[in-house]
Amino acid sequence: MEPRQRFDVVGGPAIAAILSKGKHQILELVRETYLLHHAARTTNPDSYFLRFDDKPTARIIALPARLRGAEDIAGIKWIASFPENKDIPLPRASAVVVLNDMATGFPYACLEGSQISAVRTAASATLAAELLHRGKQAGRVAVIGAGPIASAVVNFMLATGWSVGQFQAHDLIGARARAFCDSLREAGSRAEFADSAKHAIDGADLVVFATTAARPYLEDPALFTPDQTVLHVSLRDLGVDVILSAQNVVDDVEHCLKAQTSVHLAEQTTGSRDFVNGTIGDLISGRLQPDQRRARIFSPFGLGVLDIAVARFVHEKAVASGGAATIDDFFVSA
Repeated sequence: MEPRQRFDVVGGPAIAAILSKGKHQILELVRETYLLHHAARTTNPDSYFLRFDDKPTARIIALPARLRGAEDIAGIKWIASFPENKDIPLPRASAVVVLNDMATGFPYACLEGSQISAVRTAASATLAAELLHRGKQAGRVAVIGAGPIASAVVNFMLATGWSVGQFQAHDLIGARARAFCDSLREAGSRAEFADSAKHAIDGADLVVFATTAARPYLEDPALFTPDQTVLHVSLRDLGVDVILSAQNVVDDVEHCLKAQTSVHLAEQTTGSRDFVNGTIGDLISGRLQPDQRRARIFSPFGLGVLDIAVARFVHEKAVASGGAATIDDFFVSA
């Protein structure tokens, strides 16, 4: 392969257009990437957190990764979370993804990353839901935390063939949950506001957590029934007893059992990781089967290799469609 010498920039509008049309492809890409990770054909170091003494709620996270699939590629997602942006107002999260050519080490593309990050999260959750729930049908879906990630997950599910009878949404900011329901109804779905997380969860087939909770607030081990599948995307909503009562599936054991996630707290309490039944790679490969005798909880920490895989897909589509801006003189000549 010829060494890359160009540097492309792909902005938000071009990425939005590509992602809106490519959800089925992205779902399969995420499945393939999890299998590569399961087969130890990825390098996915710990995320690196930059925090600030004068901005205690803010952080910027670096997720470097390498993916050795059909093409050997490396890169990094650099994603900021500044919750106070809501007062400006601006989105809480902003990000870029940089892709590197493994033949030369040169970066060859920079892409707006917040949409890529949201879609890879949504694809991961959708894939886990299908595997753990044995299909793409739910009479009722509970959504706890009605922000952008919840919207991304729900939209991805519906776009990839899920049939949902009704949504129930709860958020600590009631107006946000009501607006979430309004947008679903405008798109043709049934949706109702729930005044508590427990109210939303009761009777739901599938439960999606997409909050900003810093510590568990749901502690009752009888919270879920064996009929329920739980997508614990926000990682810190559920108490130790809830975790221990369920079948637990993670995206990566080492990554997820840290940073005071609910599963990390369960490890600290029990002194063991025996309550983790396997990974999503185990589910895809068939080594692990859903346990119908208890609730099934998927806790994804979020892997940089997914960002790199989706960014590569988007970049290729952008170049082919003319949506990438090329900077020919970005690098210093030899």
